[in-house]
Amino acid sequence: MDKNINVLVLAYLGDSIYEIYIREYLIKKGIAKVNDLQKEAIKYVSAKQQCNYLKEMLANNFFNEEEKNIIMRARNHKGSSHPKNTDIVTYKYATGLEALIGYLYLNNNKSRIDDIMKYIIGDEECMYMEKR
Repeated sequence: MDKNINVLVLAYLGDSIYEIYIREYLIKKGIAKVNDLQKEAIKYVSAKQQCNYLKEMLANNFFNEEEKNIIMRARNHKGSSHPKNTDIVTYKYATGLEALIGYLYLNNNKSRIDDIMKYIIGDEECMYMEKR
């Protein structure tokens, strides 16, 4: 895959993949009501939480150089707007995480996405891509 693909496009895809992991994980945990699913999902999918996860993973040297380059390209990308409910720095970190997931998905590196999501979720059992 072209390493110069627009990082916002990667983040757009990565956001979807991330959401699928989280939603499947919560459903498999036995949460059966949509309102409850939404409340639990926010603990994982908000820009603030994604930013926190990414910063922790960076501090723990979780990523290799190639992955860090994708994250930094997305984080430093100029010209992206951000939602009114979060600050620009938080949003850019969240975008970095999503871009990395999109990049890994397009490169068919689903096992690495599983590693990232296991770190975030903290649960070895419920992974979306392992069964596909």
